[in-house]
Amino acid sequence: MESRHLFTFLVVVETGSFTRAAAKLGYAQSSITAQIQSLEQELGQPLFDRIGKRILLTDAGSRLLPFAQEIAKMHSLAEDAVRSQSRIGGSLKIGAPESLAVYRLPDVIRDFRSRYPGVELVLKPGPCGHLLDLARTGELDLALILQPVTEDRDLEIATLIQEDMALVAPPGHPLGKKDKVEPAHLIEETLLHTESGCSYRLLFEQYLNRHGVFPDPQMEFWSIEAIKQCAMAGLGLAFLPMVAVRSELEDGRLLALDWDDTDQRVATQVACHRKKWRSPALGEFLRTLHDHAGRWRSEALALASGRGEEAGWK
Repeated sequence: MESRHLFTFLVVVETGSFTRAAAKLGYAQSSITAQIQSLEQELGQPLFDRIGKRILLTDAGSRLLPFAQEIAKMHSLAEDAVRSQSRIGGSLKIGAPESLAVYRLPDVIRDFRSRYPGVELVLKPGPCGHLLDLARTGELDLALILQPVTEDRDLEIATLIQEDMALVAPPGHPLGKKDKVEPAHLIEETLLHTESGCSYRLLFEQYLNRHGVFPDPQMEFWSIEAIKQCAMAGLGLAFLPMVAVRSELEDGRLLALDWDDTDQRVATQVACHRKKWRSPALGEFLRTLHDHAGRWRSEALALASGRGEEAGWK
């Protein structure tokens, strides 16, 4: 049963005339007649009684009418649901580790929501490996990750910014007096770690282990904020993204040790499934994300330049 024939049936009922229905729909009257006849043949019963110039619904036509009206309603709702995507609606499921969810995403989300308030954003936190798995299965529309530059056959992964890392200590810590802190200096230091599975924690531990350093004791925390508070209280050292500790370093609540993080470099990256349909909402969120990443890179260059000038660099 073609929906087009049902719509024509409804217009004939509405106008009470094949001629007026043809005029309203822009069809030839013969086309209207052919469509109704096709519908009657399919149903095996006449839908209209033709009495003189008047047409009246038969019993079969009366029984068909509410179903045709419901089908027309559902058709309209389906069109609205699809077209709403072009008006930037729908929902997005976004995954991000805590460091990015707290220190990178809020400004992005605020900017996006101000322009597209009709999009529902669902943010799922988790370790980077787990978020990549969810992106591969399509459970996430996009995943933000913080780890070494990554490639994946199922995912398109773009690097947004190379993140500086910082080994931080409470102000006045003895290691703050050293020109360069080496792995051996950490043997007897308490290290405050993010949860197991964190990409930069793993890099840091692997780097220390390669140099024969296996720090003990170590403490594991559920949040970066908890780690920072404990570091400021003098309970240990922490290896964290610079973006997460910038304000504490600027106001002197934490001290950045002179540490070579070359072997522990990570990048903020965005991952989407290669075969996933890019809805208008997803496309606009990615555009907003890349716009902000451009500002992040500019700010990082400015900060690096400022540190160079302070050190006497040219």
